[in-house]
Amino acid sequence: MKGVYNIEGGSLLQMAKFVIVVAALVALSACSSRQTTPPPGTAQPDRFLFERGTEALQQREWMNARTYFQQIVDGYPQSPFRPDAKLGVGDSYLGEDTAASVVLAANEFREFLQFYPTSPRADYAQYKLAMSHFEQMRAPERDQTETREALKEFDVFFQKFPNSPLTPEARKNWRIARDRLSDASYGVGLHYYRVRWYPGAIDRFREVLRDDPEYTRRDALYFYLAESLARSDKTPEAIPYFERLLTEFPSSEHVEDAKVRLQALRNQ
Repeated sequence: MKGVYNIEGGSLLQMAKFVIVVAALVALSACSSRQTTPPPGTAQPDRFLFERGTEALQQREWMNARTYFQQIVDGYPQSPFRPDAKLGVGDSYLGEDTAASVVLAANEFREFLQFYPTSPRADYAQYKLAMSHFEQMRAPERDQTETREALKEFDVFFQKFPNSPLTPEARKNWRIARDRLSDASYGVGLHYYRVRWYPGAIDRFREVLRDDPEYTRRDALYFYLAESLARSDKTPEAIPYFERLLTEFPSSEHVEDAKVRLQALRNQ
């Protein structure tokens, strides 16, 4: 019976492999049979390509979408679809979201703004340029070059397109990027605090408040800035930050500790 079981198991395994191979061949055949160029005699070949590219983009078929859009960009310089196709190429790269593709996306959106600066979709291109850098942002403890580039491009967007319908989304992502940059400085300050180099901590925390007064995690910053000042024998400067923490962030995890420390400082 053991020999029969092995034979049957082997047959089942071979059958499974056969099914997988057949499925792969069917999928490959479907891809190869897809019309990636306009059929002969098509009245509006650029429209054909644009519609197919848009459909592929909506289905997150990034490479297929790019194949269609790139044909318009390269082969139909006078087409009214060419500007949107250029954006479609950028969107396909951004959708892939790889280290290389987001760099290529930024280049596409930057070129669009150079070629079509007065386009009705220039705001979209500027926003997506900012997002190309946004997608490359690194953790707070890492290099923040891309974060700064994202913020710079967001600021250009706000300046040039104040009435764009994309503004609310842009402001939300700007806040995330600005917080990332502030997190980086806050993290350095917290490190200084933990190793008890309070002058360095105070400088870093104050830098964040100066450069980003709306920093989302100000409650923690207030607390550790106040503590750093108190431990540097600067009680009069520390008290207002504990008070701001209690006033602005009544639900913060630091509230109870702040109350205790504030009372102790007032009783000195």
